[in-house]
Amino acid sequence: MKVLVAEKCGFCPGVRNAINLAEKTLEQEKEVSSLGHIIHNEDVVSQLSEDGLKTIDSIDAVESGTVLIRSHGATQDELDKINLKGLKIVDATCVLVKRVQKIARQLHEEGYKVVIIGDKNHPEIKAVVGFSQDVEVVATPEDLDKLSKNSKLGVICQTTQSLGHFAEMIAAIAERGFSEMKIINTLCRETMERQTAAVKLCRQVDIMFVLGGLHSANTRKLAELCKKHNLQTYHLQNWNELDTTLLCGKVTAGVTAGASTPDAVIEEFVYNLERY
Repeated sequence: MKVLVAEKCGFCPGVRNAINLAEKTLEQEKEVSSLGHIIHNEDVVSQLSEDGLKTIDSIDAVESGTVLIRSHGATQDELDKINLKGLKIVDATCVLVKRVQKIARQLHEEGYKVVIIGDKNHPEIKAVVGFSQDVEVVATPEDLDKLSKNSKLGVICQTTQSLGHFAEMIAAIAERGFSEMKIINTLCRETMERQTAAVKLCRQVDIMFVLGGLHSANTRKLAELCKKHNLQTYHLQNWNELDTTLLCGKVTAGVTAGASTPDAVIEEFVYNLERY
């Protein structure tokens, strides 16, 4: 089978930095806890767990040692609790997520009603919301009904959303007649480049595979976009999840991967696919 790999896929700088920081910290510290999964990839989380990284859901669960802030960031309240307990902090927050946090706070200080386009349950959004006040998270045009018509809006976006969805939401907001809008593009360029490369590739192949954690927002978005252009698109975590009957009658296959998918997972998948 002929296999084509997207020009841009796999680990982004933010994820690679988080993993490197985790590995370095584990070498230097005895007790290391991650506030939530460091990235959305079970293979990586499992390996780091074997190396000694403990994943916790709340600061209340740790009394000593070092707390690693995952790539998605943490709320100001969580950071305050860590400092209050006298715990050491190693911050692996993606620099782009930090930028969104600062912008959200700045918009609030300037008197804007902060509106974030994204998934309210995603850890990145929870962290951003925790850095500002009076924030509204909107995912669809229908969510805009929650906003006051007289609001002065400061609009930002979850870093892993698609450019198309961001544009659609901005258009929907503009149609509502708010008194003032300040829009700041906080989309991740790495994410946009991966999305563009994935869509380009999926149009050229018989079947498309998107590799990455099922809880990874950017990977799910890749699969969603590819599915629009190629119905034979499948989101898998690794080679073990592939039902090879899907390959019957297919000549060319495309492979892309989310920003938290290790190179080894991509390489193994491509190797096995080429041999099939």
